[in-house]
Amino acid sequence: MNQSSPILVYLWHDLRLSDHPALHASAQTGRPVLPVFIWSPEEEQPWAPGAASRWWLHHSLTALQKDLRAIGSDLLIRRGKTLATLRELIQQTGATSVYFSRRYEPALIQRDESMMHSLANEGIDVQRFESSLLFTAEQLLKRDGTVFKVFTPFWRNLLAKSPPDEPLPRVKKLISPQQWPQSLTMEELSLLPRIHWDEGFYKQWSVGETAAQKRLRWFTQHGIAQYEPLRDRMDLDQTSRLSPHLYFGEISARTIWHTLTSLSRTSEAKFSQSAEAFLRQLAWREFAYSLLLAFPHTTDHPLREEFEHFPWRYDERLLKCWQHGRTGYPIVDAAMQQLWQTGWMHNRARLIVGSFLVKDLRLHWLEGARWFWDTLVDADLANNTLGWQWVAGSGADAAPFFRIFNPDTQARKFDPEGVYVQQWMKQRVAPVVDHNLERRLALLAYQKIKR
Repeated sequence: MNQSSPILVYLWHDLRLSDHPALHASAQTGRPVLPVFIWSPEEEQPWAPGAASRWWLHHSLTALQKDLRAIGSDLLIRRGKTLATLRELIQQTGATSVYFSRRYEPALIQRDESMMHSLANEGIDVQRFESSLLFTAEQLLKRDGTVFKVFTPFWRNLLAKSPPDEPLPRVKKLISPQQWPQSLTMEELSLLPRIHWDEGFYKQWSVGETAAQKRLRWFTQHGIAQYEPLRDRMDLDQTSRLSPHLYFGEISARTIWHTLTSLSRTSEAKFSQSAEAFLRQLAWREFAYSLLLAFPHTTDHPLREEFEHFPWRYDERLLKCWQHGRTGYPIVDAAMQQLWQTGWMHNRARLIVGSFLVKDLRLHWLEGARWFWDTLVDADLANNTLGWQWVAGSGADAAPFFRIFNPDTQARKFDPEGVYVQQWMKQRVAPVVDHNLERRLALLAYQKIKR
């Protein structure tokens, strides 16, 4: 390998310098390195990044570019088809290697396999690294090579393995090429929304690797000790809020895992229980990715085929009431307003509004998945798919369909003083449906598809 030829490191959901296998490996070679981001949303259809994700991406790329410049490098930004853009950059720079991180989304698996095959046939050294997960999906299969469909044995299998690899050190220096190719500016990507509905995002979030590490420190100091008993309380700030940082790769799953396990070994039992409860949530993410890899059709179709015949209701008025927090059920409306104003929603709230959509309103779970996809800053395709299939009762290890949340009961339990509702709900409206009646009708519909 020519030691003077550059390496193109193609970045997307790995927007950090710490524990970055592809960047670390390229830095170790002593060759010039060109970090490149290629914006190609058309290749991700029908699940191209939504509006809230694009907002986060704009600020995450801005932060990464600043961090790269601080170590003598830069971020090269292009737009177009990935393979064609990489070929163009190879021609312009004389690069002989392309390093990148593995993706698990169905459309991108096919794209990346084709890209690797094509570039390898052209004499390019192509290397793919695991960057998103604790383990590769293949490492967490059953002994017979099939995927787990139930979380508890999946979790036991994960714990029985050796711990995930220790995080790699932060890349502190990258050799730059003598001349940088032309790059787009961040503004030329046009990622920010034209309608300024994102004002609340700026109040809620700090974006980038430094912000992710700061949030993890806050959580270990102030949040984790009471995480296990209080994580479902919607009126308290007891969750990590690391999900968008993790999705965009501003922090690695391995970093979070090892930070919490090292703390739990030196802390009291109560802390250890909370740390394990949080690590279980990290494992649910691994579970979601393994299921997406095994069942790529579940982004748009139920895993349990009988749900293809569920008599969903199609009512645009009810859907808009749900989307904009005007259902007349305060806890549902508050949660949907939190989502609209901040791009995020408490996990317990996600379960409540999901149950309300598919069981009280009997609207297709895909309507909810698509709305979340467009409005969540942490809109991860694997997690989004698993979550909505779980709520609908149509996926792996799903909640039984007959488990129908009563919004008022959920509010009394998880927002007992009404603090969450008071914070987020704009105004009260009359209920659009009667919960008790809709519960009975939903169960009747479920009995039909069971038969």
